[in-house]
Amino acid sequence: MRMRIAAGLVLAGLIVPGQALAAQSAADPTKAAPADVPKKPPMRELPSPYTPNYAGGARPPAGNRPPDFAYGAYQRGQYVTAFREATKRIEADRKDAAAMTLLGELYNQGLGIRQDPVKAAEWYRLAAAQNDSAAMSSLGLMTLDGRGVVKDPKEGRRWLERASEAGSPTAAYNLALLLLGTGSPQDESRAATLFQKAAEGEIGPAQHALGVLYLQGRGLPKDPAKAAEWFRRAADNGDLAGEVEFAILLFNGNGLPKDEVRAARYFLHAAQRGNAIAQNRVAKIYATGRGLQKSPLEAAVWNLMAAQQGLSDAWLDQTLSGLSSEEKARAERIAAERTETR
Repeated sequence: MRMRIAAGLVLAGLIVPGQALAAQSAADPTKAAPADVPKKPPMRELPSPYTPNYAGGARPPAGNRPPDFAYGAYQRGQYVTAFREATKRIEADRKDAAAMTLLGELYNQGLGIRQDPVKAAEWYRLAAAQNDSAAMSSLGLMTLDGRGVVKDPKEGRRWLERASEAGSPTAAYNLALLLLGTGSPQDESRAATLFQKAAEGEIGPAQHALGVLYLQGRGLPKDPAKAAEWFRRAADNGDLAGEVEFAILLFNGNGLPKDEVRAARYFLHAAQRGNAIAQNRVAKIYATGRGLQKSPLEAAVWNLMAAQQGLSDAWLDQTLSGLSSEEKARAERIAAERTETR
């Protein structure tokens, strides 16, 4: 089930699914350098405070408080029920910020009701008036984007500032991306601090971004070991970019002990999830027999899958040119089957 509270920003130029960005080493075809942090990141959605196991933002009542039926219905995908229960809560308590934020989310995404960014912004604003950090974060992103409200970058940033100060890791992450875009060393340093805050809130993309900054020594001291640790945590949180970055460091022994077998498992997992760079790396690993048993057929399959996403590789094409026509045809069939079932 796909759930979120707000759209977010992503670091363009970092490893993302289907994007061929990592540089290759002529000495070692499996090596790759992490991509750079861009100046103007595009929009990308982040986890919702209502998503299971999400660490930041609104949470259902705990302890001996009554169960949150609206939240429970939302989690089960029963959006009409969630809307009804949230509305009932607001009728009983005009200051129920969590219910207001939930209504904002339902209107924002068109879940159970007709999508209406204007009404979403109205509910977020009411919740923000009650100091709800998730609502502030969502309102900030909508203001930056001009969705449901007048576009105002300065006002949008102010909402993100308030949300971050109120404890929203999502807002901290998005604010950090805005700061990176200024090109100022001072803003870069503050961005690193905000990424740290978001990363500690278990935001996978923030953990990945923080790892990149540690690896490059931007905004904080260069530290490959810390970079590797944050990439691992990002991978554990399902972040594909972090998973690939961690596999690269692990394979090369950069920041942690070299372990080609373990790295191959990470690459393979990311490849199976559709990451083109991971598919390319798995193809090279199968072609060289490092970390996985050598298999020209599997190398051809993964090379084809990466190429279908725009990541071609002359070294692999040359290495696998000796396959028979039957083997090539079989590789094509397997690649097509895996693509269809993924």
